[in-house]
Amino acid sequence: MDVETIPDLLEQQRDAAPEELQHYFLDFTDFWERKLWHELTDSIMLYFDEPASKPQRRELYDTFIVKFADKINKLKLVHLGLAASLQCKNQDEVLSMKKALAEKVNKPASQDAYVFAQVAVASTLMTRKDLPAARKILDECEGILENFDSVETVVHASFYRENATYFQLTRNFAAYYKNALLFLACVEVDMLLPSERQSRAIDLSVAALVSDQIYNFGELLLHPILDSLKDTDNAWLRDLLFAFNRGDLAAYDVLVGNISKAPDLKEFETLLYQKVCLAALTETVFKRPPHDRAMSFQTISRETKVRDDEIEHLIMKALSLGLLKGTIDQVAEVAKINWVQPKVLDMTQVGNMRTRLREWDSSVNQLGNWIEGVGKDVWAA
Repeated sequence: MDVETIPDLLEQQRDAAPEELQHYFLDFTDFWERKLWHELTDSIMLYFDEPASKPQRRELYDTFIVKFADKINKLKLVHLGLAASLQCKNQDEVLSMKKALAEKVNKPASQDAYVFAQVAVASTLMTRKDLPAARKILDECEGILENFDSVETVVHASFYRENATYFQLTRNFAAYYKNALLFLACVEVDMLLPSERQSRAIDLSVAALVSDQIYNFGELLLHPILDSLKDTDNAWLRDLLFAFNRGDLAAYDVLVGNISKAPDLKEFETLLYQKVCLAALTETVFKRPPHDRAMSFQTISRETKVRDDEIEHLIMKALSLGLLKGTIDQVAEVAKINWVQPKVLDMTQVGNMRTRLREWDSSVNQLGNWIEGVGKDVWAA
């Protein structure tokens, strides 16, 4: 189609558009004729954001946008191309269009747009269950992103979203947890649909609980995404996370009856019990003042409800995971702990910390008074 026919094309598209959107085409024609490519691009993006524009996006892209594609911001070009690809008839056509779009922007000056398009290709490959091909593309994108000093947030968001999807499909819970949180750091949580917020919160909660590499949920517990579970049928999942964080075995016993609602949790029930016992152990140590952290196996057994013959293994597990630092006296059956991994505190734990600080302050005052009383003659001299 020749450029001279563009005004006629836009007029035809305008007549086919809903009445409330026809004013966009008057702007398109004006900006086209005046060669105001930036204004034209932004106007088309606003049009594509209108839900009623869906039926016309593909044709508008194929017959109009490609005519000035070399004159506009390549990241915006990819954005428009991906929106148009949603009107493709099948996954083969979607994949072909996305690959062509990635090739079009694969230039040294537009590698951010290339990554954006390639991540979309990986997304379609995952939909087609071609995980090895998707992983290869995502690894390539990660390498490119690492060499950027700065890049648009939307590019990082798309990469972390699809990377998280890959790790969720391959059941790598720790990697999913990391990438899903990075994705949420790149977007405004309030801008996500309520259903997506709840879905993300559930998936993150499950990943944190069943991963054998995640024992500190602090970043998730502080994230507003968890609030989407309040007053829902999945509120118990949020409560379970907080129970794990404070090593609350009583709360765990109450909430564990719900895990059948989440297949992944049911599958890892044994691991969940091991993790909550470790959480109870670290909480037991945390509640004690630093000078009183030499605990007998019997004390630990009583606090964690773990059998006496399993206490040593529990402590060794905590030490190997870096949750605690210290030594074990096997003969005396005593664990001497000198460090416990920091974690997010709930209000009860903050209250306990406040009590301990008051006790410490009182002890310091008593020591000062004792030194003053004993050393009167020295001070007088």
